[in-house]
Amino acid sequence: MTKPLTKKSNLAHYSQLLDEIKNRIRPGQTRAMWAANSEMIATYWDVGQMISKRQEREGWGSGVLPRLAKDLHNGLPKVKGFSVRNLSFMVQFYKEYQQDSSIML
Repeated sequence: MTKPLTKKSNLAHYSQLLDEIKNRIRPGQTRAMWAANSEMIATYWDVGQMISKRQEREGWGSGVLPRLAKDLHNGLPKVKGFSVRNLSFMVQFYKEYQQDSSIML
């Protein structure tokens, strides 16, 4: 059975533990956010590359984007961010930074 936190020293030790845990959680949350953002940027660049390369190889125009957006929405209904406009931005992003290999790191 755990002891109640009544004595001053117990409260001080508890407070210290609480502060240590909060100080550990905050940087972890920040690192997780940065990792997620980094992964999304790499994904957007990669999707833009896939579409751009296929358009070049197959001779497709921008007309493929509405169908792709619709099929992505139907195939992955809970995944957001792949509208025609966003797919177009991804292609543009890839074309602008296709020589920058640091995007994929």
